[in-house]
Amino acid sequence: MFETWELLWLQNYWWGVVSLLGGFLAMMLFVQGGQALIPSLGKNKADKTLLYNVFGRKWELGFTTLVLFGGAVFAAFPLFYAVSFGGAYFAWMALLFVYIVQAVSYEYRTKKGNVYGSGVFETFLSINGYLAPFLIGVIIATMFSGSPFMIDGTRHSQWMASTRGLEALGIPFNLLGGISVVLVSRVLGMLYITNSVREESIIRIIERKRIKETIITVAFLGAFALWIFLLPGAASMNGQISIESNRYLHTFMQYPLSIFLPFVIGLGLFVFGAFRGAKIGFWFASAGTVMMVFSLLFSTGVGGAPFYPSTSDIQSSLTTFNSSGSRYTLAVMGYVSLFVPVVLGYIAYVWRSMARPVTHEEIKNDPFSY
Repeated sequence: MFETWELLWLQNYWWGVVSLLGGFLAMMLFVQGGQALIPSLGKNKADKTLLYNVFGRKWELGFTTLVLFGGAVFAAFPLFYAVSFGGAYFAWMALLFVYIVQAVSYEYRTKKGNVYGSGVFETFLSINGYLAPFLIGVIIATMFSGSPFMIDGTRHSQWMASTRGLEALGIPFNLLGGISVVLVSRVLGMLYITNSVREESIIRIIERKRIKETIITVAFLGAFALWIFLLPGAASMNGQISIESNRYLHTFMQYPLSIFLPFVIGLGLFVFGAFRGAKIGFWFASAGTVMMVFSLLFSTGVGGAPFYPSTSDIQSSLTTFNSSGSRYTLAVMGYVSLFVPVVLGYIAYVWRSMARPVTHEEIKNDPFSY
């Protein structure tokens, strides 16, 4: 099947796969959002332990999705992987570090013989709750605003900033992207708690917070989307790359079914789920998050457009044309991609296996509680 596809179709297919996995990664940040909320929701030690167990059962799935996303990028667009992961080294290492901190904190928070106390690891989990979605949001935003790198004729890349990715923190557009993802993760976290616990005291606090935070989140999402539509972007024409005004708005209009419609529907589902709350709100908001992030990422590279602009040399900007593997590699890996639903199915299976509501009594009787 895949061996009969033209290279352009294979490149667009894989960019769609990467964009979809990026959407699932953003959705799984509800764990981080929930962790950031725990100090304000748990009014006593028992409630905090309850909430840490709610999210402790799901954090591995988010890390699995991150690894799956990175693997897909490496398989399909090795030059992008090399430029971004190798060039923006400090940014990616910071992201991986906060994920490691999360794993260690869940493992040692209540471990017997913990000389630091649970409070230290709870602080680490709060840091992960804010930094992980913020850094992911900033990294996603650089796919619109660009990064300082150059590529020579031998496809050797050079990062032009000694700060190795941390320079992205000095761009207001990137900061807005990071804050928007943090806010989305918090709303998803609140909805997941509502879906997973039966403690009325916690639910009441969430109900007081949810509407207010949803309004703030939608405002930031709207501002971020509007900025994207007004942003000049790199466009490719006859092998040459140039700056085009409102490039991303034009792309949304050019692909109404595959980009514009998913974004509008996704935003509507997110807003509906966030305001609806109850048990079903989380699922509507999660589906909306996946669709919004998919459409944003897909819009950057569809049709061979530059999805990773270079601010140092516009002609070095990465497109699906110049950064992908060979036709043979993409075709072979296309069959491998058919196993992506298997991994997502594993995540769904594990999710369902641990989907029962968490109670104080259950945690007391569980020797492996977090």
